Amino acid sequence: MNQLTVDLGERSYPILIGKGLLRQLPQQLAARGIEPRQTLFIVSDEHVAPLYLEQVVNGLEQAGYRCGYHIVPAGEQVKSLAYLEEITGKALEIGLDRNSVFLALGGGVIGDLTGFCAAAYMRGVPFVQIPTTLLAHDSSVGGKVAVNHPLGKNIIGAFHQPSLVLYDTETLTTLPKREIYAGFAEVLKHGLIWSESFTNWLSDNASSLLSLESPFIEEAIQQGCAIKAEVVSNDEREQGLRAILNLGHTFGHALEAISSYGGLIHGEAISIGMVAAALLAERIGLTKAEDRVAERTISLLKQYHLPVQLPSAFAIDDILAAMRHDKKGKDGKFVFVLPTAIGAVEIVENVDEADIIETLKICKEVE
Repeated sequence: MNQLTVDLGERSYPILIGKGLLRQLPQQLAARGIEPRQTLFIVSDEHVAPLYLEQVVNGLEQAGYRCGYHIVPAGEQVKSLAYLEEITGKALEIGLDRNSVFLALGGGVIGDLTGFCAAAYMRGVPFVQIPTTLLAHDSSVGGKVAVNHPLGKNIIGAFHQPSLVLYDTETLTTLPKREIYAGFAEVLKHGLIWSESFTNWLSDNASSLLSLESPFIEEAIQQGCAIKAEVVSNDEREQGLRAILNLGHTFGHALEAISSYGGLIHGEAISIGMVAAALLAERIGLTKAEDRVAERTISLLKQYHLPVQLPSAFAIDDILAAMRHDKKGKDGKFVFVLPTAIGAVEIVENVDEADIIETLKICKEVE
């Protein structure tokens, strides 16, 4: 088991990464001061629950914990106020109080939704992240919890840090290939914003990582989480540094929104968004063609079977309209995280809309 720490003073918490950690969940909860007298409430989805819910509940009950649970449909559409109300109603039915603890058993959607429920329930109760997807190595760390609005992703949310992130890498073996590929988008993002050496390692070991081979997959998750933890420890509420984690997200969230959170899954949208960010950086002079930043970014994403071309059916006017609702915008202006090199980025404001439009046109022609 590998352990990292998100250093937030009294609210610091560990990230545990390793094989078979679901079996250690009761001990790890106890180590964080979560006692059997506290009712646990597990939220999962219809894909994950049949695989792991019984194991988790049985282990907890054998250790003396009282557990309730609620299962929601799988997919981005459950990140909504309607499901927030549904989960809150179930929590009240089974008698959760301010000492109760929510557990998010699933991918990033479940983590975001459960975390926001925990943040809102009785003005805030503890919660634990138990990610079961590769993509969630990013979203489970850092305390950003939210639901979507039809006009924008993660518009309704809060900062609410978990008490523990427990990442059992054995759960990745049940993921469909598409989810594995998409999950690597956020791993690659961490390299692209922070470390050229990590980016090169991801490129050199793509075959082993795509096959989820040990110790490669554990190392990739640990490195990605370590970068996220360091950034969050220095800027919990995204007043500066933490914004670099949004590489590709201004474009990507807009693509998700106009596809009604169904056509592209998150990692795919972020992949295209990172290509657009690299192309925009080159267009406005942050990088030069001879630097090969856009070229290397595209090549790396293609190694992981991620999309790099903006679908022709996506209208540029619709993308711009969705981007205007992006929560990172300031004073009606777009804000982008753009690469200056492989492993380095810059936050850029006041980009000319004409440059954005031309970039999107070029992104439709990427091969």
